[in-house]
Amino acid sequence: MSRKKPSVRKHRTLWISDVHLGSEGCKAHALVEFLRQNECEELYLVGDIFDGWKLRAKFYWPPDHSRVLHSVIAKARKGTKVHYIAGNHDDFLRQFIRRQLRLGRIRLANEAVHTTADGRRLLVIHGDVFDEVVSGMPLVAHASDFAYTLMMRADVAWQRWNEVEQPMPKWSAKIKDKAKSLTQWLSGVDEKMLGRARREGLHGIVTGHTHHAEVRYIRNGVTSFNCGDWVESCTALAEDFQGNIRIVKWEPQPKAAAPRRKAAAKPRKPAARSARRRVAEPIKKVVARVRARRAEKKAKKVTVVP
Repeated sequence: MSRKKPSVRKHRTLWISDVHLGSEGCKAHALVEFLRQNECEELYLVGDIFDGWKLRAKFYWPPDHSRVLHSVIAKARKGTKVHYIAGNHDDFLRQFIRRQLRLGRIRLANEAVHTTADGRRLLVIHGDVFDEVVSGMPLVAHASDFAYTLMMRADVAWQRWNEVEQPMPKWSAKIKDKAKSLTQWLSGVDEKMLGRARREGLHGIVTGHTHHAEVRYIRNGVTSFNCGDWVESCTALAEDFQGNIRIVKWEPQPKAAAPRRKAAAKPRKPAARSARRRVAEPIKKVVARVRARRAEKKAKKVTVVP
C-alpha cells in the first residue's frame, strides 16, 4: 500500500521571514515540508531568508537549505507571485535592489504594500529599520547575535545530554524574546509604525525580525503582524480568500505505519536431534551387534537331534 500524501492547504497569501539559511539553527527541512503542504497566490519572503552574517564567518550549507530555494523557485514557476523583502542579515541583496535587478521571477524590494481581499493596505517590511540597536549600533547587534548563537548551541547540548526526545521551549528563545521586546519598547517601535501608517494611509504593518509571531492591534485602526521565524517557532502568516490573517505553525506529520505482510510459509525442517540421541544411537547399534553375535554363537553350540 502506498503512503497517503498530506492534504495541501490553499491560501491567498503567505508571509515567511527569518529562515536564516546558512546558519546551524535553520529548520530548513521543516520549511520544505511546509511549502509542499501549503499553496498560495502570493508569497512574501520578509527578510533574513539568508544569514549573511553567519556565511561571512563560516560557510555552512547542507542539502536541505538548497531544497528551500528549489521549493520557492518551483512555486514561482507555477505562477505564485514571490516577493523578496531584504532584511538586516541579508542586506547584501539591497545592492541588487538599488540597481533594480531581479532574481528570475522573484521580485526584490526593501518594502512592499499588500492589499488584502477585504481591501486593507498593509506595509510589508522586515522591521530592522524600526530597531534602534540594528540601525544605530551595528556592533552591539552583531555581539547579541553571537551570544544568541552560543545560547542555542548550549540548549541543544543540554537537551542531548539529558536525552530529551520531544522538543522543548529553549532558554535562548525566551531570552531573545525578552530582549527584543525590551529593545522594541526602548526604540518606540509602535509609535514609529503608527506614524508610518498615518502618513501613508495603511491599516497594518507586516514584519519579521523579532522571531516572535503575533497578530496585535496597536490602536487607531492599525494592526501589527509578525511572521515569526524558522529557527525556533517554525511559523508563518496566512491570508485566506476573505482577507482574514492568522498565524500558521508547521507541525511534523506522523509517519504512517507500513502494513505488515504475512510471511510465506516455509517448509518445515526435520527437528534437529538432541545431543543425548546423537550419543545414544551409536551405542544402541553396538549393543545390538554384540547381542546378535552372542545369539549366533549359541545357535552353533546347539546340536540338532534328528
